Amino acid sequence: MSKMGKILVAMSGGLDSTMAALHLHEQGYEVVGVTMKTFDYAKSGGSKKETGCCNLDTINDAREVAVKNGFAHYILDIKEEFGQMVIEDFIDEYLAGRTPNPCVLCNTHIKWDALLKKADQLGCEFIATGHYARKAEKDGRYYIRKAIDDTKDQSYVLWGLSQESLKRTLFPLGDLRKTEVRQQAYDAGYEAVASKSESYEICFVPDNDYRGFLKRQRPGLQEQVNGGTFVDANGKVLGEHEGYPFFTIGQRKGLGIALGQPMFVTNIDPEHNRVTLGPQEELQRSEMFVHKLTWQKYLSPSSLENLTVKIRYKDSGNPANLQLTQADKALIHFNTYVNGIAPGQSAVFYEGADVVGGGRIHSAW
Repeated sequence: MSKMGKILVAMSGGLDSTMAALHLHEQGYEVVGVTMKTFDYAKSGGSKKETGCCNLDTINDAREVAVKNGFAHYILDIKEEFGQMVIEDFIDEYLAGRTPNPCVLCNTHIKWDALLKKADQLGCEFIATGHYARKAEKDGRYYIRKAIDDTKDQSYVLWGLSQESLKRTLFPLGDLRKTEVRQQAYDAGYEAVASKSESYEICFVPDNDYRGFLKRQRPGLQEQVNGGTFVDANGKVLGEHEGYPFFTIGQRKGLGIALGQPMFVTNIDPEHNRVTLGPQEELQRSEMFVHKLTWQKYLSPSSLENLTVKIRYKDSGNPANLQLTQADKALIHFNTYVNGIAPGQSAVFYEGADVVGGGRIHSAW
């Protein structure tokens, strides 16, 4: 038994998870690698071959690293749970006129649960991932902190992790910069891993065509929603579109209509198959409701001031105050107007680098 303990490391076969496993191995942990199979790409019908995690090549890459370094490696098939929870939610959210955030949902309800269950089966005290984030503890509560590398920080997608999940999780790369991690891989002789490009697509939509994915997963959807209308803020009909599920708040490109000036999706009305278009200033909102809350740094605070709230992954955040209105719902008031608040997306609340908590955006005005 290692003096540092036994740890289960999620290994996708990519650079970050590989180096996370190697760092822990060098620190003296007894590493056990696990690669999760979340989706059957043969059923996606997309135009692009499988990329990123979960395909046969990356599984083999992860296993090769484990074998080379003398630690065990397992494949964990979670396709059924992933499909029922993440993919169905993804489809349902678009059909409800909202914009889903599948990575957050997967982390919160699928990956961590599966990792902890496997860790218990194998006698592992801890689990670890290659996310660029840090963990902190204060007054007996665990919470996520932003990574040192602002350009790669992934704290936004980890707001849903429970106290039990956080207590047992390590993030070996949180204090490193991506450039350092890549150079370390080269120096260690893992040129193939170090040279891998990063994937920004949703893992189960490898061609990044979510419209095509919806149509393939819901045969007949196009016929059901075709013939919707574009309208302006006053309800004036501007033209027709192929269906409200194929649009998101803040979208400018791919609208299929030319109006002589840049126009954005400002509202989606599923009941009447209407998509409202307007200039960018009509995207501005100063308040929003957030529900399905998870608290990390504090235990269900009734109000918080001087927060920074992020409404999307690449958002730099905006100053705001929070007021709890129900047990699972909060009102966020921004100090200034914010563009493109999209129901369904995650809102994450920060105090400096610390994640206070987060939730799903319910509505904005």
